[in-house]
Amino acid sequence: MNTVTLPHRDYPQSLIDAALALHDNRLSDAEPLLKRHLKIDPFDVRAIRMLAELAGRIGRYKDAETLLRRAIELSPEFTAARANLAIVLYRQNRAPEAIAELERVIEEDPDNPGHANLKAAALGRIGGFEEAIELYEQVLKDAPLQPKVWMSFGHMLKTVGRQQDGVDAYRRAIGIAPELGEAWWSLANLKTVRFDDADIAAMQAQAARDDISDEDRFHLDFALGKAFEDRRRAEEAFEHYTAGNALRRTKVVYDADETSAFVDASIALCDATFFTERAGSGSWVADPIFILGMPRAGSTLVEQILSSHSLVEGTSELPDIPAIARRATDYPHNLTDLSADTLRAMGDDYLQRTRIQRRTDKPFFIDKLPNNWAHLPLIALMLPNATIIDARRHPLGCCFSNFKQHFARGQAFSYDLTDMGRYYRDYVRLLSHIDDVLPGRVHRVIYERMVEDTEAEVRALLTACGLDFEPACLDFHKTERAVRTASSEQVRQPIFRDGTEAWKPFEPYLDRLKSALGDVLPAYPGKPVVK
Repeated sequence: MNTVTLPHRDYPQSLIDAALALHDNRLSDAEPLLKRHLKIDPFDVRAIRMLAELAGRIGRYKDAETLLRRAIELSPEFTAARANLAIVLYRQNRAPEAIAELERVIEEDPDNPGHANLKAAALGRIGGFEEAIELYEQVLKDAPLQPKVWMSFGHMLKTVGRQQDGVDAYRRAIGIAPELGEAWWSLANLKTVRFDDADIAAMQAQAARDDISDEDRFHLDFALGKAFEDRRRAEEAFEHYTAGNALRRTKVVYDADETSAFVDASIALCDATFFTERAGSGSWVADPIFILGMPRAGSTLVEQILSSHSLVEGTSELPDIPAIARRATDYPHNLTDLSADTLRAMGDDYLQRTRIQRRTDKPFFIDKLPNNWAHLPLIALMLPNATIIDARRHPLGCCFSNFKQHFARGQAFSYDLTDMGRYYRDYVRLLSHIDDVLPGRVHRVIYERMVEDTEAEVRALLTACGLDFEPACLDFHKTERAVRTASSEQVRQPIFRDGTEAWKPFEPYLDRLKSALGDVLPAYPGKPVVK
């Protein structure tokens, strides 16, 4: 949420100073200025909006939302505040509410392409891809020199499988703004584009500048890493991946100890007796199929296989389980306090929240948010008949694939090899515990086995989901559907073996990762003895 503009001359000096501080990202200077001003004039909607801007910058979206709703309540025609509110709602994965606000914003401020761009992105969040594409086309017809809109258009085209059109859109963005690192990374992230000498020289020239943003710089490093990896120049590739990750790590907040403590608490709390005492709780529908685990572990492949079945609808990485978990205080310790009725209501709430993602009347749908592994005890309680698939990949292959992947949002653990190894180890610890206390509850798909003997693994997967075998599940790459993840182009091709070997040239640089993984590494794919 970076939308602050410098104020007009008729603003009081305190607001001018605060706006300048926000513009320069000096948040600690801006906050006291704004609070002092609002203490004197609590109804100044301009200052309220700026304070909301500050809250959004540091991820306090609920606070930002409250402030913006207050500003709109005081001044219903304050279009800029309403536009900010739409951004905050979108950042909270509340796309339908964001779209509702944007309808009015666009009506009041029709010449601002940013509003239509956000609306198109929000439409994409709820599966309205064709409508989003039409909106992008109209925006770019009226304002063709908008590099970030071209880039967002490329994202949407990639999602629906129009790869070459997506490449062309990214190239248009680069042609307008060659320093736009995210556009270069978006090309790299297709996994099918190979940069030529001219591309590499162009990226290196932009990276050599001292006037580009940190965001452009780390995106360029990730893209250059991919360019050199494709040329089998592992040392240069790793140098760029390391530089990009190190810079990105300065922009995120992540504490590996917190993740370990969360897993410790979940394991201590959720023993076999805990689940036995709560048998029969929750919503007993069998619609959801959860595919969880580490990112870059083959979850999109598993989703594509299942989505090729006539009874299964693929959606995407849905934000709803974490959102439900966040509403609870003292989570996961509060799980002991949840009654059968509460768990049933939570399960029903999940089904209601996810209904907007469903476009067919197929009886089963997929939620493939990988990070749902951390909420597995809650899922087992509130949706006891849901199918749970753990997509797992070799620790070094999986973790290195994360390390060279820049995620638009989330996955803050992935920008440091030690953090990454600890996160993988904590994931395995919790899943191993669930295997012990709820044997057979989770079906595990080992990526390398899926590559080696696809038909046997697909048949076992379908059996675990209670589905009959259908040949289309073996021809998954022919299934036409929107895919929103980094593997969107890979799952539109037959399975290939290269994905299981890509980490090996980089093994000499992965000692910190190996150390953090501990016993998980030598035990794979078996069950490690982890504490």
